[in-house]
Amino acid sequence: MKSPLLSLPGAVPAEGPDEGVAAHYGDLFREQRELAAGRAFADLSHRGVVTVTGPDRLSWLHLLVTQHVSELPPQQAVEALILSPHGHVEHALYLVDDGTTTWAHVEPGTQGALIEYLERMKFMYRVEIADATEQFAVVHLPAGNPAAATAAAAVRELPWGRDLFLPRAELAALTEEFGSPAGVWAYEALRIEAHRPRLGFETDHRTIPHEVDWLRTAVHLNKGCYRGQETVARVHNLGRPPRRLVFLHLDGTEETLPPHGTELRPAGDPQGRPVGFVTSSARHYELGPIALALVKRNTPVDAVLLAGTVPGTQEVVVAP
Repeated sequence: MKSPLLSLPGAVPAEGPDEGVAAHYGDLFREQRELAAGRAFADLSHRGVVTVTGPDRLSWLHLLVTQHVSELPPQQAVEALILSPHGHVEHALYLVDDGTTTWAHVEPGTQGALIEYLERMKFMYRVEIADATEQFAVVHLPAGNPAAATAAAAVRELPWGRDLFLPRAELAALTEEFGSPAGVWAYEALRIEAHRPRLGFETDHRTIPHEVDWLRTAVHLNKGCYRGQETVARVHNLGRPPRRLVFLHLDGTEETLPPHGTELRPAGDPQGRPVGFVTSSARHYELGPIALALVKRNTPVDAVLLAGTVPGTQEVVVAP
């Protein structure tokens, strides 16, 4: 979905997974500062939007996802995952229920596969699943942004702001009251700073929730069975995850950022075996170059790591 905000002055289109919205509007660090201060908004209208209606929607979703949602109060935002039978992360859902409809936004382009899976699991439950991406767009207002959200069909209230589900046809007009626009690069820099994982960036085909700190935010450890629950319980109670998420403070003298997938090696053994890889990287308006990475669990927390040729010091996210 191509955002109408790409027609704003200075808009530079994003590429790759974030294609369809602006990477920036000409001043990356100013956009970050304005977003952090609550004077801007982030256009996330490229994300997929899925709705579930029907009287059984919450009790049915409760059987499928990692989060406890059977008694989810209206307007309470939660994160939830759908796992493979072996406990690997397949989908990440950012949910809110308004009393009649459960709304979720998901990674761009993943809504089709998610809906296909949900349709297979309907059985006799009274639920209706819809792809609402063409009708609704997601916009993020950071904490402190005083703009009203009266036109939003649903709102996810978060400690760091609000995710709004807005009518897509009115997106350009509705965002005029939200302050200045910030590109997805600014939003991503603040996400990385906050250590929040993102599906397809901090995850691969074998990621389990424990590795990327989703055990804390997206998994309820005391709910009943769901697909992959055995792996979650076994690793939580009897073992440790094989990898762990770390935050990296990168050397600011390098001109280029290490892209997703860049191998990490100990600075003391630059020709040795990789101990992990960069998952996301950004230039932060205060911290300079930063990144998230997945490393082997037994990698010393004080080891300086080389992302290609760029040195980085670790900050623990998931304890070894």
